[in-house]
Amino acid sequence: MKIPQGHQTVMPYLMLNNAEGFSEFATKVFKANVNMVKLREDEKTIMHSELMIGASTIMFCSATEQFPPQTANLFVYVPNADEAYLKALKNGATSVMDLSDQDYGRTCGVLDPYGNTWWITSVNA
Repeated sequence: MKIPQGHQTVMPYLMLNNAEGFSEFATKVFKANVNMVKLREDEKTIMHSELMIGASTIMFCSATEQFPPQTANLFVYVPNADEAYLKALKNGATSVMDLSDQDYGRTCGVLDPYGNTWWITSVNA
């Protein structure tokens, strides 16, 4: 099986109200790199976009009447869960799980302003 570079076997595809805002949030909080943006004919809404967080790709677009909003729960490893949690809150997210130490690492959960829940975790070496 051949998979395009920068893609994985399974990738989330989100349909979002304010896809542009989601892209900005992921860039600020998780240091995402936007690899592709294709606009619709109106040149205002995103027909297809891809960003990478680490080695993982998230595909997304602006929701439409034909493709209504479909958000996700996303688990993400970060170097420092405390920093990512505070950045997320500073950029409009709300806490769904306070920071805590678990057997799998330092973890928390936030709901971003676009309807996605991020489960943020860092692992101590």
